[in-house]
Amino acid sequence: MVRTFMLETPLKEEVIRVLRVGDVVYITGVIVTARDAAHKRIVSLLSKGEALPIRICGLPIYHCGPLVVKTRCGWKVLAAGPTTSMRMEPFESEIIKRLKVRMIIGKGGMGRKTVEAMIRFGSVYCAFTGGAAVLAAERIVKVENVFWLDLGMPEALWVLKVEKFGPLIVAVDTTGNNLYENIRIVAEERCKSKP
Repeated sequence: MVRTFMLETPLKEEVIRVLRVGDVVYITGVIVTARDAAHKRIVSLLSKGEALPIRICGLPIYHCGPLVVKTRCGWKVLAAGPTTSMRMEPFESEIIKRLKVRMIIGKGGMGRKTVEAMIRFGSVYCAFTGGAAVLAAERIVKVENVFWLDLGMPEALWVLKVEKFGPLIVAVDTTGNNLYENIRIVAEERCKSKP
């Protein structure tokens, strides 16, 4: 039976440790987008002991390069689909460890180093369906802030207020159970059994 969780940010470790692979999650509150360049800058600032422009602890990081337009009233997100998470693998474990990030949202999964950090520090990886960028944008209530526009629109750090953002599927949980790895093992076994 599929379990569904309606979570609010900031996310608490004790709530995240209850989630299991296959659970469905919806997020209400604030999320932050970050892709390759933003991850690199975050780790660089942390290594120098410099402050980030926003406190990320407890906020989900969404691997996303949103399509955003400036309006008279601020910013409007037109599309916000996930980007391939594996590109952030060199940085993510350090970010989880140092910033106590409780949830990463993206597509395609993460590597072993990140999974180990998730187990140790109480974080999960949630998959958002690729190709559903407009659905994601519809769940964004407001652009609260943006930092690092010098990196370009998709690489900037967008601070988004969301309501019932999802559905997200827990693909890696705090026990190390990994949906992507489970599927790979089953697929390999099926291939071996074929004549």
